Amino acid sequence: MQKPTILVTNDDGITAPGIRNLVKFMNEIGDVTVVAPNSPQSGKGHAITINQTLTFEEINLEGPQKDYALSGTPVDCVKFALDKILTSKPDLVVSGINHGANSSINVIYSGTMSAAVEAGVEGLQAIGFSLLDFAWDADFSHAKEFIQKIVRNVLENPLPKGVVLNVNIPKLAASEIKGIKVCRQANAKWEENFDERINPHGKKYFWLSGYFNNMDEGEDADETALAEGYISVVPVKFDLTAHEYIAELGQILNS
Repeated sequence: MQKPTILVTNDDGITAPGIRNLVKFMNEIGDVTVVAPNSPQSGKGHAITINQTLTFEEINLEGPQKDYALSGTPVDCVKFALDKILTSKPDLVVSGINHGANSSINVIYSGTMSAAVEAGVEGLQAIGFSLLDFAWDADFSHAKEFIQKIVRNVLENPLPKGVVLNVNIPKLAASEIKGIKVCRQANAKWEENFDERINPHGKKYFWLSGYFNNMDEGEDADETALAEGYISVVPVKFDLTAHEYIAELGQILNS
């Protein structure tokens, strides 16, 4: 049987431990091509490069896969891979493993998830993976069996058109993870604060800080699942239309 073709990308950069582990996991399942940013691109969301040129190079990294580093965003990587590197559309696009959570509202800021969403826009099966550990030397080994299980299930049972998966994995040993929960996005947000400082030349500058405010205690929310030791899986759509409000808004505006 022919192996599935898998495109791997991320937002932490092509040499980040998260993506290197994901590549190893995917090499056991399919034929892998990696197209990822040549430098960290965290928090870029769905940004694309339009006012600068892009460059790429093939680099030699461990494993049988082909690795290409692109001077762009995660979304650029997906677009570029489909147009310039791959000769046919891949069976699956996986993004990550992100160093840190992309649960709840973080999905809209995440370059990891935006790459997966872009693949969904192109009609491809796609999954974004994140580990709740920001450390560069984080241990990704415990996530392997769960990641491979989810990937194999998606390959065997394709997602509906326009749907991609946002998978977040708690920072626990494999034996401590209670299982996988399919969830909704929690109602949560960042409470930002721009810390004002003065540089050595006497000029003001600001440093973004703040805290994460989870306002959702629902048992079906991703933040709840993660807090209880489960892997959260949220099916995500890129259609942002508030369909349930169309009729009411039409009546309001046309009255």
